[in-house]
Amino acid sequence: MARFSRWSLIGVSLSALALAACGGSDSSERVDTASAQQPRGAELPAEERVAAPAEGAGEAFEGTTEAERALATPIAQGMPKPNRFWWPETVDLSPLRQHEADSNPLGPDFDYAKEFAKLDLAEVKADIEEVMTTSQDWWPADYGHYGPFFIRMAWHSAGTYRLADGRGGAAGGQLRFEPLNSWPDNTNLDKARRLLWPIKAKYGHALSWSDLMVLTGNVAMESMGFETIGFAGGREDAWQPELVYWGAEEDFLANNKRYDEDGKLKKPLGASVMGLIYVNPEGPNRSHDPIAAAADIRETFGRMAMNDEETVALIAGGHTFGKAHGAHKPEECLSREPAATGIAGQGVGWNNKCGKGNAEDTVTSGLEGAWTADPARWTHQYLTFLYQFEWEKTESPAGAIQWKPVEEEAQQLVPDAHREDIRHAPMMLTTDIALKEDPAYREITTRFLNDPEEFELAFAKAWFKLTHRDMGPREGYLGDMAPEETFVWQDPVEAPDYQLVNRRDIANLKADILDTELTVGELVRTAWASAASYRGTDNRGGTNGARIRFAPQNGWEVNNPAELDKVLSVLEGIQGEFNDRAPGGRQISMADMIVLAGAAAIEKAASDAGHDITVPFTPGRGDATEEMTDAASFDWLEPTYDAFRNYGTVEGRLTRVQRMVDRADLLTLTVPEMTVLMGGMRSLGANAGGVEEGILVDNPGTLTNDFFQNLLDMRTAWKPAEGQEGVFVGSNRMTGEEKWRATDVDLVFGSNSELRAVVERYAYDGAEDEFVDDFVDAWTKVMNLGRVDQS
Repeated sequence: MARFSRWSLIGVSLSALALAACGGSDSSERVDTASAQQPRGAELPAEERVAAPAEGAGEAFEGTTEAERALATPIAQGMPKPNRFWWPETVDLSPLRQHEADSNPLGPDFDYAKEFAKLDLAEVKADIEEVMTTSQDWWPADYGHYGPFFIRMAWHSAGTYRLADGRGGAAGGQLRFEPLNSWPDNTNLDKARRLLWPIKAKYGHALSWSDLMVLTGNVAMESMGFETIGFAGGREDAWQPELVYWGAEEDFLANNKRYDEDGKLKKPLGASVMGLIYVNPEGPNRSHDPIAAAADIRETFGRMAMNDEETVALIAGGHTFGKAHGAHKPEECLSREPAATGIAGQGVGWNNKCGKGNAEDTVTSGLEGAWTADPARWTHQYLTFLYQFEWEKTESPAGAIQWKPVEEEAQQLVPDAHREDIRHAPMMLTTDIALKEDPAYREITTRFLNDPEEFELAFAKAWFKLTHRDMGPREGYLGDMAPEETFVWQDPVEAPDYQLVNRRDIANLKADILDTELTVGELVRTAWASAASYRGTDNRGGTNGARIRFAPQNGWEVNNPAELDKVLSVLEGIQGEFNDRAPGGRQISMADMIVLAGAAAIEKAASDAGHDITVPFTPGRGDATEEMTDAASFDWLEPTYDAFRNYGTVEGRLTRVQRMVDRADLLTLTVPEMTVLMGGMRSLGANAGGVEEGILVDNPGTLTNDFFQNLLDMRTAWKPAEGQEGVFVGSNRMTGEEKWRATDVDLVFGSNSELRAVVERYAYDGAEDEFVDDFVDAWTKVMNLGRVDQS
């Protein structure tokens, strides 16, 4: 079994350089938990071998985090030890380093949208199709067509998306990096990208890998006779792996730590098995039980934003193409995954020593066969065969359990992918039989069987959603191939169809807002609540649309519903009066009003501290309606903990400090931005629900650097508060008199050396102007998140 602890050993560490710079087919091939284990002992030349932990080392890591396990593994002689090797509990700020531009070789001025606009997409598609139908000897195409293989690549690039935190998905092209590049479920997809390299090389920076992989999936379907509903570009490539929690398991293909006591998949996980995109194709833990498999399918596809109909459409449509590969036992034939192969392999893993090593001897999952009689062409045979035949269990050549038709006339229906004189019976997986046995899935598959046009449209829409779900609103789409229809999952917003407010209007509106009885804290908290729902992982949430007015956001405890209703009512009144007058035809949306109110409050708070500033404000946000809002989907965005408002308790795998870093990561903040925002929010008295901890200032509501100054004041001694976990009391060292109360997320800015270094930038006399300016910059960034024209 592949230990997570080995991951730190088999790759070259680039962290020092970074610091110096600052189920089924080729359309969704799954890997079985028993028959598809990759051999751990593939021979390499001595100079290319990597040390591995002793047998049984995983037991010593019980209860530890992935990062702690990595730190506990041997480090090569002569390599520096990271600080977390010595002090595993220190704050890991690496997620926020991802938002720094230093590692991007294209530079900060690169404009992907501008480069993408230069492409002739028709020419790109023609080039892709030529690659798709030109079989290469080093990796021959099944049925003479790489289409099914490329569909699997596109599916697996996008299929990691999960609703809980918006992580995963096609954006960034993360399939190129570990761990996804070396997941068992992605066996042999390294070859798919090598086949596409001539296309990427031709179009260079104008076409990202992430856009190319999705577009290739579309071209594959169209080349085989299916009509997609469109494609949109706009996925910029990442240049390093995204730091994602994929589960607590220490072994690939395990699932022993991802379910709670009630048998529910723990948040934020989406897949039912470590190293798989979705579920075990043989049923949970190889149970071969279609009904149990249906339950897993429903939960995991649901976690990835798909309802029952979309789930059925994707499986039935995807399994129309291609075949599974299990000509031999993977554990007897395949070498290590790409991350564990030698340098001479140049990143190509899973080398097959059995037979030809490819073509009819290809080994991927250990499951073998095709679902239809024409696997390189769009047909309706998947559903036809599912219901036409009686299916019984059988074994693949690799020993994996799958299903075959009982009827004699079915035994020669499927041509071999490479040998003209050989034919086979179609096959089904346990997860396919689930679509017939589960009552809800049976109703849908029966309906699709009887209405092929409905099925085709459902599959086209589900495929578009699968491959575009993590891109956010359609305003970020590039190119002219996207469907005209707007879907609720795109979080649509009504674009302003009126003249926007000018500078005089803005000044007058600010004055009107400050002339009310609303406090600085109330206005700041409301604006932050509107913005803080944003997730950079899938571009959802944020101020645009002002969905904070609707369920579920207006009922979230962190947003203080009573206070929120009060503030919104006042702002709506001011907005209504202004729009009724409509000077020069100009109007303002509620989304803009909420942000403007926050800006007015910050200007007042700065003025009260002796700083004359103007918070940048650019109108143009639109308002959404309740009909445009998928309330159930937005439920997943609720912050159960928000360190910036010192709100909530923490349960589960992460501490409060780790939750703070995670939230800052979702907001795409850097370490300095997180730090200055924390200090500013505390000085503004922005804590939720009247929480007093962390307000280390004498005059909350003024924008000062007092929080940082008082945090570093050595005249204060801190100790844990009795009976209150994570709460601390700060007392005068001389008198013992209590001065402040704070939480661990406050004190970490003084205790952690990296954070303290940033705090010190702002904490001395004379740094007030820098603090205010940097706070305003970071605040403005958060208010603009999700705006294509501003972010």
